[in-house]
Amino acid sequence: MRITLEQLATQPKQVIDLLEIISIEGRQYMARLSFGDDQFLLSDKKGVTRLFRSAWQLQDTLATFSIRETQVVHPSAYHEMIGMEPAAIEPLRIRVQSQQAQAQKT
Repeated sequence: MRITLEQLATQPKQVIDLLEIISIEGRQYMARLSFGDDQFLLSDKKGVTRLFRSAWQLQDTLATFSIRETQVVHPSAYHEMIGMEPAAIEPLRIRVQSQQAQAQKT
């Protein structure tokens, strides 16, 4: 599913459980947001996935939202090398930030 910044802004008390900053060949980044069991790709108003030049730019864009955990995700390209058998290789995950939800603070 997809979500826009405008849709996020209409739910100010909504806590993002996990922000995954997904690296696309190390040149662009996209955001996958998890709310419980639901996942959303951050998109523009036309439904096109928003791309960012850096993980920092993406984090700055979402700085006003409460985020419990942030991970940078680098998918592995090794399974695509010529002559190698296809294999399920887990992406590299780097935890950038983890905190208690703002909603739990009084």
